[in-house]
Amino acid sequence: MNKVYLIGNLTRDPELSTTNTGISVCRLSIAVSRRFANAEGGRDADFFNVTAWRGTADNCAKFLKKGNKIAVSGAIQTRNYEKADGTKGFAIDIVADEVEFLSSKNDNGEGGTTIANPNAPISDLQPIDDETLPF
Repeated sequence: MNKVYLIGNLTRDPELSTTNTGISVCRLSIAVSRRFANAEGGRDADFFNVTAWRGTADNCAKFLKKGNKIAVSGAIQTRNYEKADGTKGFAIDIVADEVEFLSSKNDNGEGGTTIANPNAPISDLQPIDDETLPF
């Protein structure tokens, strides 16, 4: 079984393109913090390239930008390639099955709903007869 779940922040804006047959593909890069602090007390991060296809690709390109927090589930793919200098390279990519947007609109500075005072007392509650509840 090849399944991976990652939660991280976008390191750059998504890059949307289409294949020759018109299928949308979006390339993302995310930074995932490691679980434990390093010797200096900070947290190191691992960086992953993510590829999303079709509708998921369109939505990622439309709604995400650098810094957004996302959750990705997908599969790991490895590939070998030749660098410009002729040496061989190796890459690990994540092919996304699902991408969940974890940042709210407020995290982007683009409005969204806010609660004026979430700690304010609720005084307008009315009692409910338990016999009227459907469960």
